Amino acid sequence: MGHDHDHGVGLARAGERHRGRLAWAFGLTFAFFFVQAITGIIANSLALLSDAAHMLTDVIGLGMALAAIQLASRFETGGSNRTSSHTFGLYRLEILAAFVNALLLFGVAAWVLYEAAKRVFDDPEVEGLPVLIVAIIGLVINIIAFLLLREGSKESLNIEGAYLEVLADLIGSVGVIIAAVLLQVFGWTWVDPVIGAAIGLWILPRTWRLGRRSVRILLQAAPDGFDLDALTRDLADIDGVVDVHDLHVWTLTSEMDAASAHLMIRAGVDGHHVLDRARDILDDTYGIGHGTFQIEPDTHTGCEHVSW
Repeated sequence: MGHDHDHGVGLARAGERHRGRLAWAFGLTFAFFFVQAITGIIANSLALLSDAAHMLTDVIGLGMALAAIQLASRFETGGSNRTSSHTFGLYRLEILAAFVNALLLFGVAAWVLYEAAKRVFDDPEVEGLPVLIVAIIGLVINIIAFLLLREGSKESLNIEGAYLEVLADLIGSVGVIIAAVLLQVFGWTWVDPVIGAAIGLWILPRTWRLGRRSVRILLQAAPDGFDLDALTRDLADIDGVVDVHDLHVWTLTSEMDAASAHLMIRAGVDGHHVLDRARDILDDTYGIGHGTFQIEPDTHTGCEHVSW
């Protein structure tokens, strides 16, 4: 077919655009985690240890997010890195990293709640001053990381997973500061495990949302809120199209949705026009820039024999 058809390379995807900020956030949290964990052990503070555990998931989560972006970007350059066994590249690694982040956050929340339940009646001996100092430093670190990742979290599910890690830790730092102040002023040792439990409970709904969205993408479900029936009708309304079947819409990674469909046309209809119109509808109306359409004459048979 002599019809012009350009598959040009688009703008860098969301994860790649924000890789530098993600690297800075990773470096800050990695360096401070050791300070927080050691102080939590020495001071016997569950609130600080729970915050350190959150920061450990930050380190792991940010590291996975960075690694996923690096591998996906390296693979998309083509050349010797591209093999026939990865026809969609390694973009899904970013979604897998987001899913693992959600699992980590669930695990940390469960551990914190378990420890809090054990400690709340034990009247633990906690040193408030070192906890307070380290928590204030941790809050500053988390605010910096929060600001670094905030913009990217609106565009990339992978970055959003890392952002939620940091946000949970930021809230955790605030909670630890409150616990340390109350401990210093009133000597309320019970407030330490209570604050630790509150930190664990606060992050659960956000973790559920992240995990749910990641699973939907990994299962190749259509994007949330996408109207498949409307797309079917719009494609069927193209002049010359008599049937639309085998329609699939899925997300490869953040900002990279794709669709495919079979379009059956009447004999003598210009397939070029139908193809171009279908691509325009997909891009202009539904914001999907990658569409694969199979144009079939209405005399064609065989699709009904496909087993799935």
